[in-house]
Amino acid sequence: MRRLAPGRWRVSRLAAVTLVVSTMLVGCGGGPPARVWAASVCTALQPWRTELGSLTTKAQEQANAAPNPAQAKENLIRLFDGAQKTTETAREKVEAAGVPDVDNGRKIALSFVATLASVRDAYGHAKDGIGGLTSGDPKTFSDGVASVLTTLNTEWQRSSIDVTQLDSVELRKAFDEVPECM
Repeated sequence: MRRLAPGRWRVSRLAAVTLVVSTMLVGCGGGPPARVWAASVCTALQPWRTELGSLTTKAQEQANAAPNPAQAKENLIRLFDGAQKTTETAREKVEAAGVPDVDNGRKIALSFVATLASVRDAYGHAKDGIGGLTSGDPKTFSDGVASVLTTLNTEWQRSSIDVTQLDSVELRKAFDEVPECM
């Protein structure tokens, strides 16, 4: 076994300690800076918003063209299924953005993910609600759809997050300034 000279031993030991400490700091350090996290979140949410708009437009067109309640029911189930799936995709991407390196970053990131999970679940409830309706009587079906939509709107409002109420001045500023959020 080869021995290091005393001076080299100290340098090697210092290099090893530095490597261990820097590895520990990376493992324990903060997540992405506020601007990077906000850009990632907005990048995840933009396709989601676009897809929801597209699904809604398509559903309205199909509702106007539906010849009967059974076809309307099928169209609505497809709409809510698509909305549920695209919301889950957005939730996964927001979760993958990590935890922003700001005060209360973990709490903020978890609230974004939880909000999207609630919205996803609201669409799932709407899909199940429509699926449970009978389409034999147009009036009964129409009343049932109205009830499901009222519940969906209530669940949506309950789950929405207001970025102006974020605990982080850095994140509020980032959401206002990064191009991905405009």
